[in-house]
Amino acid sequence: MLTGKLVRVRHARNKLVPLYVEASDTGLQALAEQLLLAYRSSVSRTRGEIEDELSDLIPEGPHGLLPAGLAKLLEDRCEFEVASDHPPDELREAVFKAAAVHRADAAKAGVPFDRNAVLTEIVGSLSLTLTPSQIDRSLFADLKAEQRVQAFEDISAERLVLRYNVSLAQAILLRCTAMEARIWGETPARFRQLFRAVKFHRLICTIHETAGNSYTLKLDGPLSLFSSTQKYGLQLAMFLPALLHCKAYDLKASVRWGSERKEKQFALSAVDGLRSHLADFGVYTPPELQMFADNFATKVKGWVLATDPHPIPLDDGVWVPDFRLTHPVTGKEVFVEVFGFWRKGDIEQHYRKLHKGVPGKFILCVSEQMRADEDEEVTFGNAVYRYKRTPLPEEVARLAALVAGTGNK
Repeated sequence: MLTGKLVRVRHARNKLVPLYVEASDTGLQALAEQLLLAYRSSVSRTRGEIEDELSDLIPEGPHGLLPAGLAKLLEDRCEFEVASDHPPDELREAVFKAAAVHRADAAKAGVPFDRNAVLTEIVGSLSLTLTPSQIDRSLFADLKAEQRVQAFEDISAERLVLRYNVSLAQAILLRCTAMEARIWGETPARFRQLFRAVKFHRLICTIHETAGNSYTLKLDGPLSLFSSTQKYGLQLAMFLPALLHCKAYDLKASVRWGSERKEKQFALSAVDGLRSHLADFGVYTPPELQMFADNFATKVKGWVLATDPHPIPLDDGVWVPDFRLTHPVTGKEVFVEVFGFWRKGDIEQHYRKLHKGVPGKFILCVSEQMRADEDEEVTFGNAVYRYKRTPLPEEVARLAALVAGTGNK
């Protein structure tokens, strides 16, 4: 993903306008191919060596932002490793101490400092099987510029350019306080897929059904949270490719931009032509939810769990639960939602809304590790289950029996 320094935008009053590029631009395609050549032959080379090779393609100043951005996206597709047979920090400590002694002795004797003698001494003092030259190469192997490419995930020049446009929009959303997206004209399966993506990325969101076969999603931005802003911002940015799979949408976001955090507006719609770089897998269940469903089926008797409940309309919005529990004996249903990032006020408001709309038919599971506000005591009733790492199926079943009044039947 692009860093803030690499984002290319222009300002139109209070609006931020990303400087998207044309994927069909032949000059840009040629630049992308040149950058790709360097990364396709990058395995076993260091970051510093690759940067040196690309220096002629990435000029200083504003004109270098575009090629530098493309290079950053290619670097993100590399898997790096620290190529050293011994921890570099331990080698540095031993070498620097020995070098200080050797320099003092050399100065007293009036002879030149012998660097190779220091490295040879370290081989013996640490009982290493390395040669002095190997120690020399390993001294700074953990520095970013010295990390070596282990693997590179290839991509075509056209897809790289398309990925660049999406990255521009994502980098802007990392600085937003709030975002609203309206989607219309989609199939029920597509809407459900989008709602699942919101839940997969654990975003703070309210969903409203609106006229014309449309839904409006209102999401909190990372800069509206008290803590976890970086992690939450990445999740929000990673949600964008799922939205791009929709054929008709518009997005509006309030953004704090620049060192002075001035309030700006950012807009995106299907007309902008951004294309998702992620495969469209259709309906997708996050691994942790699938694991919970599998464990529930194995460990819990007396309840049947379904992983594809339909969105439930409420007076002031739409609720998208993760699971539906059905009690075969009584026929009663309890819907379960596993929350991601949350704040006390959000849970309290959501609880009241569900208590009014579907009383005795819901359980909210909230993670203590994903709370995004001040550490303040929170007390809820039986319908809210606070877990530490993963929800326990037996505990969810126990609470379902309580809220539905089924007892132990």
